[in-house]
Amino acid sequence: MEESSMITPEGFGFSAPVRRILKESGRGYHKAKASDTVIDVMQAITVGAYDVALVYDEKELVGLFTETDYIRFSTQRSDQATTDKESAEYLLTAVREYVTPAAELLTLSPDQTANVAIATMKRDNIRHLLVADPVQNQKLTKDSSILGIISLQDVMGCIQKDERLSLQTLAQKYPNMSVLDQYREQIKSDANKAAADPETVKQDILKFGAAALFGAILLSFLTRVPLLEDYASSVMIGLFVLGYIGIIFEEVLEFNKAGIALLMSTGLWITYADFYTGDPNGIASEAVLEQLKDQLAEVSDVCFFLLAASAIVEVVDAHQGFKVVTNQIKTTSKKSLFWVIGILTFFLSSILNNLTVTIVMVSLLRKLIPSENDRRLFGAMVVVAANAGGVWTPIGDVTTTMLWINHQLSTIPTVTELFLPSFVCLVSSLAFLVGQVEEDGSLENAMTEATPLSPRGQLVFVSGIVSLLSVPVFAELTGLPPYLAMLTGLGAMWTLTDIIHMGEEDEGSEQLKLPAALERTDVAGILFFLGILMSIGVLDKSGLLKDLAVYLSDTLPSLDIIATVIGLASALIDNVPLVAATMGMYELADYGTDDRLWQLIALCAGTGGSILVIGSASGVALMGLEKVDFLWYAKKMLCYTDPICLLECYHKQR
Repeated sequence: MEESSMITPEGFGFSAPVRRILKESGRGYHKAKASDTVIDVMQAITVGAYDVALVYDEKELVGLFTETDYIRFSTQRSDQATTDKESAEYLLTAVREYVTPAAELLTLSPDQTANVAIATMKRDNIRHLLVADPVQNQKLTKDSSILGIISLQDVMGCIQKDERLSLQTLAQKYPNMSVLDQYREQIKSDANKAAADPETVKQDILKFGAAALFGAILLSFLTRVPLLEDYASSVMIGLFVLGYIGIIFEEVLEFNKAGIALLMSTGLWITYADFYTGDPNGIASEAVLEQLKDQLAEVSDVCFFLLAASAIVEVVDAHQGFKVVTNQIKTTSKKSLFWVIGILTFFLSSILNNLTVTIVMVSLLRKLIPSENDRRLFGAMVVVAANAGGVWTPIGDVTTTMLWINHQLSTIPTVTELFLPSFVCLVSSLAFLVGQVEEDGSLENAMTEATPLSPRGQLVFVSGIVSLLSVPVFAELTGLPPYLAMLTGLGAMWTLTDIIHMGEEDEGSEQLKLPAALERTDVAGILFFLGILMSIGVLDKSGLLKDLAVYLSDTLPSLDIIATVIGLASALIDNVPLVAATMGMYELADYGTDDRLWQLIALCAGTGGSILVIGSASGVALMGLEKVDFLWYAKKMLCYTDPICLLECYHKQR
């Protein structure tokens, strides 16, 4: 074993190749027929020499069957079988109905490493991986040859064996030391070598610079530097710009954007309260405290609305409620599927938030589209459809929701005036992209048979959709704020799931209840909205946004151009702070509810976020889920829609 800077040398420990893990584990698998019964296959993998089964229909792989699949089978049997006869009939069901389909099986090539295997198993919460050659995007191809199966136990056993051997090497390299001291010395050696890497040096400079800047700002506040009072407005603008730069480059700086937004909000309010208002005591006045309370009340409306809506969608998804929709997709033509997915996404995102719809549809695409390149193109289309679909209803896109909650928009005019321009955006974009889709027959093997949804799942799905659709009706009839309607729906769904799972104490049932759904909710995203909206609010209270509105009104000749500029800006800047800033720039008294300005802002900001992949939450989600490259998306999508066409369509609609 050659000496290396690593505690376990290259090719061993976490860098051990999967080929070696497979060979040393000696693991095999039970080969079952698709027509074999569930009970027979389960008997084979519990009593026999193997703990998993690969299920074949003649020579074609149907899927993988493990104890996890049997638990899913048993849960469905207990939910749907009402008599002993029906329960017995379930045991005779063909195993093909309950396998993890071949198209969904995660697969590694023999040259990939143990750390990749562990990360994949942890990410998808699985215990087994296929090993095959060749592999494309961790999926089997039509030319793949299956070499075997590895488990988490196999991987960890190999790593632990290598680490025991490495202890002997460390003892020779650092004699007369305890095992702990040997590891510490080796870690120091590794860290010193890593620190000399040019890329690491660049990152360290950026991180140190950001930390030094934060420290300088904090020190200036604590020491009450006179410049803060003399140039308070410039300081506020500078803090906002710096905060926004930190949000844009969060991946480079490795700072979470929610934390940056909250710090930016605090810094802006301190500057406004202690320096901008010119209070001689240097503390917040009663007037500023009242402004702070008013702003927090406005922002809380949006945050509570998002929290409740996200939790409702999570609990519907946990009960597999979206199968009601996905089971209806039966086409084997790529171009037909492209249009079906696009239109389905468009209408789903009008009643659910577009980020959730994007996640659901990308998960569906992984089951339907085996080619990585095709899936990226379909994913780009999903981003466009989700953003366009969220524009024309108050509960779709968060920016439209913000305008609706603050009375810039109302329900009926928003739907009637913005539906056609949004749909034109969808159709023109799909027509532009569908020409890049090539028919190759790959969907015929990828399509899996639709599985029925349990009565519980159907009930939860219908109840969740009704809860979401009832929000604007509730607000119109009662005059109460929309967040209260959404919280009412959340309470109803909470009670419903408690009743459905009453008396069930197993871990699986607990994951289906609403408290578990709340744990999975993106709290960091909601706190990001809080920080951004509070920051925009203080810029509004200070009058800086009004000054910007006056400048734009004096410089740009029409509202159409202002809205177009906002739409183009939303390709680079997150549309939440962009729309929030616009709301502060123009008074509701000057531009009343459903004024052309607010409708144009909703339309342009929502659809403009699709021009670049970083312009919307849906695009950022696609980047993370499918590793879509910024430049690839820009080349494919930069000319996907014509803003002038959208404006003309909007005016004709009016």
